[in-house]
Amino acid sequence: MSPRQSPATAHELARIGLLASLPGQTLALLAGRMEREDFAPGAAVVTEGDDGDRFYVVLSGMLTVSQQALGARRVLRPGDYFGEVSAAVELPRTATVRALTPSTVASCDRATFDELVKPLFGA
Repeated sequence: MSPRQSPATAHELARIGLLASLPGQTLALLAGRMEREDFAPGAAVVTEGDDGDRFYVVLSGMLTVSQQALGARRVLRPGDYFGEVSAAVELPRTATVRALTPSTVASCDRATFDELVKPLFGA
């Protein structure tokens, strides 16, 4: 079953701590470029070792981050984000992220990340 997709909204993104400092116009632009996806419990959002070129923010639900060598690493909640390493540099995914509960994430491609989000990391 493929996840349901729809655009993210600026209101949703404003609740993400990292993105809250963006000017309204930039937030609206980012929202228009982000895809929103719903995941059922157990569904993988990203898989360790896969090519990664998208940056994700958690809008709702809880997700688990795990690594093959180390097992479960942490739990992501609304307001958290992931994928910034793979989006910033061309590296394979360093972990698997799975939904623990029904979850909604929004993601953007590398070009959008580089233009609108990467500057927030001071890079």
